[in-house]
Amino acid sequence: MKISTINRFFNVLLGALAMVAVAIFSAYLAMRIAIHGREVEVPTLAGLTLPEAATRANHLGLRLNVENRFYSPTAPAGTVLSQSPAPKSVVRRDWTVRVTQSLGPQQISIPNLLGQSERPATIAIRRLGLELGTIARISALGPSGIVLAQTPNPSDTPAASPRISLLLSAPQPDSAPNSKATSAPATSADAAANSFAMPTLTGLSLSAAYARTNAADLHIVSAEYLPTPITNPATTPTPAATTPAATPTPASAPPTPAAKPASAIIPPTTPATVVAQSPPAGHRVQPGDPVRLTLTH
Repeated sequence: MKISTINRFFNVLLGALAMVAVAIFSAYLAMRIAIHGREVEVPTLAGLTLPEAATRANHLGLRLNVENRFYSPTAPAGTVLSQSPAPKSVVRRDWTVRVTQSLGPQQISIPNLLGQSERPATIAIRRLGLELGTIARISALGPSGIVLAQTPNPSDTPAASPRISLLLSAPQPDSAPNSKATSAPATSADAAANSFAMPTLTGLSLSAAYARTNAADLHIVSAEYLPTPITNPATTPTPAATTPAATPTPASAPPTPAAKPASAIIPPTTPATVVAQSPPAGHRVQPGDPVRLTLTH
C-alpha cells in the first residue's frame, strides 16, 4: 500500500515537472518570436533615387531620413550616396535609416583672371574649389606677377574642379652685353624653369591670337587658311583648240605677280577664326617658340 502511494506521488511530481518545462520552453519560444519577429535586414539604398529608397525602406517597416547633401562628380543628382546603418545590418522595425543625398557634379564657370596679380588670382581659384595648375613666368614690360594668360580660358565650358594654369609676368633681366653670363648657353634647368603651358588659341580671332601670343612672348610664323574645293576659273587651262598659235605678250604688259605661298603671314586685321594650332594647347613651350595657325573664314 505504501509502495503504490509513493509511485503515485512520483508520477504526479514528474508530470508537474514536465508541465513546468513545457511552459518555460513555450514562454522562451514566444519571447524569441516576439523579439526577432520585429527585426529586419537593412536593404542597400545607395544609387537609388530618394522616392525609390523611401519605398524600399517603408516596405520593410523602416523610416528614411535625409541627413546630408553633398556634390558628387559620379553620382547623379537626387540619388543616395551613402547610408547608416550599413546594408545587411539587422535592426528593429521603425528604425530610422540616415542617408546622404547627391547634388550631382558641381559646375563652376572658369573665372577671368587676366590682369590680376598672383595672390588675388590664387585666392579666387581656391575660393571656387578649383585646383591651381602650372605657374609659369615670362619677362614682360610693366609690373611683375600679373596674369598674362590662363588655361582654360574664361569662355570655356563650365567643368567640375578643373586645373587652371597661369602665365605671369616677370621683370626683364638687366642688359649686360659684356657679361659672360649673357653669352653662356642656357642649361636644361633654366629651360625647364622658363617653360610654360601653351595657351589656347582655337576659337579666337586672328587679332586676339596675335595679342595672346605676343603677351606670352611667342611668335606666329605662319597662318594658313583651310583648303576649299572651289576652283578658280582664272587658273583653269584653256583648251588647245581655242588657244591662238602664237600670241606674243606686249612689251608694255605688266608682269603677272607670283602666287602668294599658303604659309605666308596673314595680317592680324584679316577677319578669320583660328581652328587649329601648333604647338597644341597645354604643350610645354618656351619664350620665342614659333606658332603655326590654321584659319577659316
